[in-house]
Amino acid sequence: MSDTERVAATCPSCSPDLETVHEVLKSGSQATVRCTECGHVHKTRIEQRQTKETDVVVSQDGESFTATADVPVDETLATGEEFVLDAPEALMTVRITSLQLDGDRREEEATAQDVRTIWTRAVDNVAVNVTVHPKEGVDGESRSVTVRVPGDTEFVVGEVTEYGDEAFDVEGVVVRQDAVGYDHDKLDHPGDAVVAKDVKRVYARDTTATTSAWSAW
Repeated sequence: MSDTERVAATCPSCSPDLETVHEVLKSGSQATVRCTECGHVHKTRIEQRQTKETDVVVSQDGESFTATADVPVDETLATGEEFVLDAPEALMTVRITSLQLDGDRREEEATAQDVRTIWTRAVDNVAVNVTVHPKEGVDGESRSVTVRVPGDTEFVVGEVTEYGDEAFDVEGVVVRQDAVGYDHDKLDHPGDAVVAKDVKRVYARDTTATTSAWSAW
């Protein structure tokens, strides 16, 4: 693993409003950094804040591992928030699902100084569970499949989504409890959209031309 220092900063080229991961090329009051998303090199001011090494538990594909993150002690953490974690396994974006304090207390919001363990879920690439109902007028049983997609992939109610040789029409989407910005837990009106990292389950209607086996990629 590279020893290059990484920081979170806005990028004037590809992300002027949201922070992305940057590599520090030259330290100083005005540090020279390179955006890992687009490669743009620019200068930025890096705040020196007191940090605390905190355990981070990451859930991914039904398994979990533990890493650590240096978190500013005065920062307020909350469930649903996302941050970039530089873990030994990979550089990944994770979402906070729970905050564990002393005495094994769990809170949805707390100051980093009081947090002992940050429980998270990887959201870069996610596994989405889909219940596929048979075509209208066709005998058969519903089946459950899992597709792996980038976390920002949209599932839109009323639109046909294709994977391999099969296709299904999205009829409804159940939203994860840790997702924010949705009016309801289940969306089923045409045009309703949910990104994959916010999906708990998709309900869909089979629209494939044949009865070939499911092919997930």
